[in-house]
Amino acid sequence: MEWFSALSLSYKLLILGWAIVLIWVPIVISMNKKIHPTALFVLFFAELWERFSYYGMRALLVLYMIDQGAELVYEKSVAYAIYGAYGAMVYATPLLGGLIAEKYFGYRNSILWGGILMALGHFTMAFPLISELGIGNKETIHALTEPMFFIALGLLILGNGFFKPNISSFVSTFYTDNALRDRGFNLFYMGINVGAFLAPITCGAIGQDSVNFGINSWHYGFGIAGIGMVLGLLVFLYGLRSGVFEDKGHSNNKKLLESKLYGLFSVKTATYIGTALCIPIIFILLNWGAKPLLHPFGKELSFLDITLFSMVIYMIYYLTQHGKSITQEAYDKLKVIMFLFFYSTLFWAFFELAGSAITVYTETNVTKTIPGLGELSASQFMGVNPLYILLLVPVFNLMWKSLKNNNLEPSAPMKFAIGTILLGLGFLAFPLGGAFAKAGMVPMAFLLLAYLLHTLGELCLSPVGLSLVTKLAPKQIVGFVMGFWFLSSSLAHLLGKFIAQETDAGDLSPIEALATFNGVFTKVGILAIVAGIALTIISPRIKKWMHGIQ
Repeated sequence: MEWFSALSLSYKLLILGWAIVLIWVPIVISMNKKIHPTALFVLFFAELWERFSYYGMRALLVLYMIDQGAELVYEKSVAYAIYGAYGAMVYATPLLGGLIAEKYFGYRNSILWGGILMALGHFTMAFPLISELGIGNKETIHALTEPMFFIALGLLILGNGFFKPNISSFVSTFYTDNALRDRGFNLFYMGINVGAFLAPITCGAIGQDSVNFGINSWHYGFGIAGIGMVLGLLVFLYGLRSGVFEDKGHSNNKKLLESKLYGLFSVKTATYIGTALCIPIIFILLNWGAKPLLHPFGKELSFLDITLFSMVIYMIYYLTQHGKSITQEAYDKLKVIMFLFFYSTLFWAFFELAGSAITVYTETNVTKTIPGLGELSASQFMGVNPLYILLLVPVFNLMWKSLKNNNLEPSAPMKFAIGTILLGLGFLAFPLGGAFAKAGMVPMAFLLLAYLLHTLGELCLSPVGLSLVTKLAPKQIVGFVMGFWFLSSSLAHLLGKFIAQETDAGDLSPIEALATFNGVFTKVGILAIVAGIALTIISPRIKKWMHGIQ
């Protein structure tokens, strides 16, 4: 075991994490394989690898953009703007991808096409590695790195739009029993979090290992994420070839799919071409559309910000007008959705700082060294949240079940309130850690405490929202309301951009940077707690509007 002892702590964590997963996941699957259809386990691994690729790239994205030794060298405020725009579009495109799949493209085609696009995106992020193969000269590669970076993000956004909504919907088609379906989705979501845990400890270890991989370490990390997506594609292709998917997931309208457009090519081919044509549009939205256009109240609003804010305002107006034509009970339920939309947006705007400001805070102001063991990379800490989820979900399931059996389970609005308060307490852990800082460096324990409280808040709020919307939405506009709800995550990423930018005060010493971070995180924490308390106070009224829906 001398070879293991010689490894850095980052690689020891990588090996230990993989060892635990490789033992634990097969045990869980063997315990459930006779209960669930085989297709679930194929999709479980396909989604695991897709999430591995997504979270691996996410862990590195902002740190790569601001690295002074890499190619882009963006200011933090610019990196936060790009990250916010990317996140907003990642959560917006599944609305269109889900609609296309249901109307004519089918789940199979959508998942496969989305996976191919994402694999291409990850490998495009690793574009500078071609210099390692002796292809091209360094000047040309350097000049092309930035445009290739935005093309890569475009491929990832479009691929996610096709893949993400449809693999979950595909899983649902293999069940007729609702209780068994719920248990199946519990396993499926476990796969998501396994991938989300493994990705940062793997891609983070390699992506930030400049000692062994030099300036191209970031691109090796992105390349590993791409390999993860390829493995997901191979798993899905196995499912297609083996017949475990039975006759499910095909197009609902094969006649339309195979019909010719203007006698030139099929609608299926047109979908592929249309997707390719969207790449330059997203390139423009990320590169130009994320840049400041207006400056109201001292804030920089981009074209993308204005567009999304306008969409949300219009949808709220539409829902309010629709409320005049339905019963009072139906309108009350609609008001619950609009009210909780605000809280969902607020929660995720704060929570998603994990991928931007909190990651930079971890890089610059957290002691990542464990005495006697070594140092972890900042990006590896992105694996803490999914690890907490894997450990705490069984506890929460038992807790909610016990409370329900004793008629003590909190209402949905109360779960939102509790989740928001816990999130706020998590942010207050940062300034608390500042009191124990030495030379501007905070002990790691306070970061782990913050992530724990954030995860507890997530587990209170996250499972409730989507389920509640499906129960409360008026039947005539369920699709519209679902789209409205999903936009909260897009809006949250854009709002999170503004918060993250408040932490960027230029090139500061660790002590000065810590003071800036603590100031912003304290405000965020207090705002979240006050918002949660306000929701606690008015939750009885909101519960009344729900008219008995749980």
